[in-house]
Amino acid sequence: MSRRTAPIPPAAGPAGWRGPVVFVALACALGWLAAAPLYATGGLASPLFLPLSLLVMTTPAVAALVTVRWVDGERAVWSRLGAVSRGRSVAAILGWAAIALGVLLGAVVVALPVGAALGVYPADFTGLSGLQAVLDAQLAALGAPPVAAPLGLVLAGQLVNVAIGSVINTVPAAGEELGWRGYLFPRLLPLGTVPAVLVSGVVWGLWHAPLLLLGYNYPGAHPAVALAAMCGMCTVVGGLLAWVRQRSGSVWPAALGHGTVNAAAGLGVVLARAGETVDTVHATILGWSGWIVPALVLALLVARGALRPRPVA
Repeated sequence: MSRRTAPIPPAAGPAGWRGPVVFVALACALGWLAAAPLYATGGLASPLFLPLSLLVMTTPAVAALVTVRWVDGERAVWSRLGAVSRGRSVAAILGWAAIALGVLLGAVVVALPVGAALGVYPADFTGLSGLQAVLDAQLAALGAPPVAAPLGLVLAGQLVNVAIGSVINTVPAAGEELGWRGYLFPRLLPLGTVPAVLVSGVVWGLWHAPLLLLGYNYPGAHPAVALAAMCGMCTVVGGLLAWVRQRSGSVWPAALGHGTVNAAAGLGVVLARAGETVDTVHATILGWSGWIVPALVLALLVARGALRPRPVA
């Protein structure tokens, strides 16, 4: 039986680039539009922050749907974006989803000891004082006194919650992944794998500007530093998400991987020393020290050609 690779829409010449340009412009414009009310209602402290941040996450999907249907003129929209996969079994997609969960969770976790070794992350992996402080704060909010809980079991429960949260977060994360890995990355591949990773990562990072400028993810950092750090993180993490999207032929493993990163973000707090401030410009998966191991993995994958579309029967 012959084998072929999933087709990539042509992207050479002005007509070929029209779709990606329209998609990026529309995604960014819709992102700013969705986040705009936060600037008038208290920013990150706004009671509208959660619903509006979730709305922002849908804007790449909306932009991709509009672009594929009315700019690229394709009718098989969901197939083009990887939401419906042809020639891939459900078992194979689920297998890649499990790989995505493990790899992305591993990237978040390994960032912490690397940051600690480099002196930029205030770790307390043995005493778990950060976890105790979080637990005490939660009990205080309920009006209960502090308790001496078995922190090892509490941490295990946190990891279970991360796994559950990863699955739940797949839904809002798909709002982004349908755009970034479903549409943009495959359309940029004619440039070459490395340029596609870099360009899609920088675009994804800059798209976060409406929330970053409010202090999200990098509190206290200069806006230019926050934007640059987000572009770095999005390039490295985005490359890993592109890998599972390309190899699985489906956007859903990437959405689960994205949801895993979001669900595991709190580990940087509970594994830190109580009372210490974690500078996310330097530490956790958000900071430069957290990119080192994932970047090495990504470089190996790129060298092996693993981000090209996988042949299907």
